[in-house]
Amino acid sequence: MCGNNMSVPLLAEAVTVSGTERETAAVIFLHGLGDTGHGWADTLMGIQLPHVKFICPHAPKIPVTLNMRATMPAWFDLMGLSPDSPEDESGIKKAAENIRAIIEHEVRNGIPPERIILGGFSQGGALSLYTALTCQHQLAGVVALSCWLPLHRSFPSASSGNKNLPILQCHGEVDVMIPVQFGALTAEKLKYIVNPQMITFRTYPGLSHSSCPQVQSFCCWWKSHIFS
Repeated sequence: MCGNNMSVPLLAEAVTVSGTERETAAVIFLHGLGDTGHGWADTLMGIQLPHVKFICPHAPKIPVTLNMRATMPAWFDLMGLSPDSPEDESGIKKAAENIRAIIEHEVRNGIPPERIILGGFSQGGALSLYTALTCQHQLAGVVALSCWLPLHRSFPSASSGNKNLPILQCHGEVDVMIPVQFGALTAEKLKYIVNPQMITFRTYPGLSHSSCPQVQSFCCWWKSHIFS
């Protein structure tokens, strides 16, 4: 393969899990606030397909308003966790540009965009949704776990117009950090951005702001279905 990871800042330090066969597809997965790419790499290895490459980049460390301006890994600043909270518009757009740079790198290295899934958990899931919806490429799909759609008021006009983008949302029913109602509102909003039949919204009783084996298994099935 050609291309230089150093030309894409987030790829230089990203955790990359290579496929065991010739790589014809890729999953780019974005961690949540305060985590790193290592936090999800082991989990993803457990649901890997032999021809799929996993890329788990690390968010830069920035002051986060929500956490008393403490510096931690974050894709963009967070002022609050309600649908009406102020948002870091410039930070969100810059973060999306950085993720699109990873997508472009993989495309240049021979993986078609329709064989690339973008996913993430919490803040990472939010960024994956925003990036996929504003990306000029038609991606294979999005896996959005326990998250919301950033800058939701800018849609559908901000969308790149790819109506057939499959989106899987999974959300715990007892999530107190990002309540499941926010996930449901996001799912309804998404139906005005992409074709409604492209949206799958699954909720999990007893699950808080985390993942679980059932979510991982469903993501594996969905990934296999997309890449079949």
